[in-house]
Amino acid sequence: MDQDGRDRFEIPKEMRSVAEAGFDQARKAFEQMLANAQQTATTIEDRGATVRANAREITTKAVSFAERNVSAALDYAQQLVHAKDLGDVLRLHSEYVQGQMKALAEQAAELGQVVTKAAQDAAKPKS
Repeated sequence: MDQDGRDRFEIPKEMRSVAEAGFDQARKAFEQMLANAQQTATTIEDRGATVRANAREITTKAVSFAERNVSAALDYAQQLVHAKDLGDVLRLHSEYVQGQMKALAEQAAELGQVVTKAAQDAAKPKS
């Protein structure tokens, strides 16, 4: 107990740094993926009905991914609220970061496929 007679729980600086680095890395990867999707959608938006459909698909996927990632972050935050001890916090954080890294890799691959298809469609000569 501290001087006031209350228990104090403090997360070590090193642990906070690791957690912040993980969040920063996930955020940067997702922001880059969205920026690439938006840039591609903007570049090909005026290339006809097929290209517009592909741009809509890219945008829809990016929004869907953003919704899933925000939902995962909110679920994670809710789980943290109910953590009983530091061990729970560490386990939840590890599961969240691993899950988000996997999800971001899958999302980037899926979006890459859609963008590649869109670029191929845009490059096809008009018949």
